[in-house]
Amino acid sequence: MSDNEVLIAIAPSLVRRWVAIFCLGLLGVLVISLVFSDAGGIWPVIFLAFGIGSILAADKFRRASADHIELTREVLRTGSGRVLARIDNVERVERGAFAFKPSNGFLVRLKAPDGKGWAPGLWWKRGKLLGIGGVIAGGQTRAMADVMNALIKGMLPED
Repeated sequence: MSDNEVLIAIAPSLVRRWVAIFCLGLLGVLVISLVFSDAGGIWPVIFLAFGIGSILAADKFRRASADHIELTREVLRTGSGRVLARIDNVERVERGAFAFKPSNGFLVRLKAPDGKGWAPGLWWKRGKLLGIGGVIAGGQTRAMADVMNALIKGMLPED
């Protein structure tokens, strides 16, 4: 088995993905419709800004959630090739009920800070923390967390 072979890959389901996009977009449209209500003062400007922000967030989410996440023996990366974490930099994987993690996901604690980034619904990274999850099914993320735990503890066979 090569070091670059994908051990496990996870991706959001189409239903979860499009329901989330629809809800964010609908929120934006509904808030923009409040601009035309009788609200006075600064409220129409706030409604417009929030509505446009929600629509832009829906588009960012749409683009980000089209990707997937892959685990190899050396790295955790996106399908587009962005390296999220090197396995030798992973301290531990947390997926308990009280872990600070995304919905249906898990948290990776890194040994050394590794930048920051965010793909809504898929992953976020800040300093020594990497969260995986969001609109990905919990079963998929549990399986990836288990394989990753076995990998960092050296319990995964080489062949």
